[in-house]
Amino acid sequence: MGGSITDVPGVLVGHEHDLGRGSGITVLLFPRGATGAADIRGEAAGTRQMDSLLRPHPARLIHGLVLAGGSAFGLDSAAGVMRLLEGRGIGFPTPAGPVPIVPTVVIYDLGFGDPAFRPTPEMARAAAEKASPDPPAQGSVGAGAGATVGKIFGLGRAMKGGFGTASERGGGAIVGACAVVNAFGDVFDPLSGEWLAGARTEDGKGRSGTEEAFLDGYAREPFAPGNTTLGVVATAEDLSREELAGVARMAHGALCRSIRPVHTPMDGDVVVALSTGGAGRRGNPMQTAVLAGRALGRAIADAVRFATGAHGLPSARDMLGRESR
Repeated sequence: MGGSITDVPGVLVGHEHDLGRGSGITVLLFPRGATGAADIRGEAAGTRQMDSLLRPHPARLIHGLVLAGGSAFGLDSAAGVMRLLEGRGIGFPTPAGPVPIVPTVVIYDLGFGDPAFRPTPEMARAAAEKASPDPPAQGSVGAGAGATVGKIFGLGRAMKGGFGTASERGGGAIVGACAVVNAFGDVFDPLSGEWLAGARTEDGKGRSGTEEAFLDGYAREPFAPGNTTLGVVATAEDLSREELAGVARMAHGALCRSIRPVHTPMDGDVVVALSTGGAGRRGNPMQTAVLAGRALGRAIADAVRFATGAHGLPSARDMLGRESR
């Protein structure tokens, strides 16, 4: 148990955030580049340069990945990472110089904290400068700073989401995962089924199940923006883009086991699968997919377990403390 996505050789992670204003950025860097593929299941995804992960692309490798708050405004933050990598001579070679390939995905957190605050290219550059192979902090950090979960009855009865990471080992292979959990639905432990965080009762002291509300006929039209889970899974073993596309698709099973309901009309759920090639051997795509699903499920759970309550919303630890009194 435990571990992080940086257990995979060739993956660096850095955070930058403003907790007082309620948003931030997480940057993943791949010093040797990474082969990648993405699978988008939410209908309200916000992305930049994601075409490099969704279809054949002349840039075989990506050099970074940005996970950001700020909704569509946060997409601009990727420029800070591109400038940093360009200065290091990293990127897709062109006659005019290297062009870094840095796909970017965002969550909508504008309703949390200061709605006028947007992550900036300077923040993204700072996160990239901090990127290291050390285990990254979890909870209300980076792109998870403004994340919330359980918003069926509005943000006032939601709870704090966050950033989580984990890794799984099996058969000599290791797969790491990280997640930014900003889901519409409730979050559960994927192994025990225990409710961890989500919609609360009107007095704010207990659980008010999202699925149960819909089963009882609750109608919410239209869905409000503000919901997305971003997942990244990585291996050091060699896998093709086609194989990684299958890994990303199967890894969405972790969201289905951990978040209820998931992939709603206003979720922008995205899973990116990456291979850094650092292991120097061919990977087994089915083994990778199984390990990825387990690691991503744990990362989702830890994102809310390690979160800190803020701006009037409690964390999973806050709720556990209330129930134990």
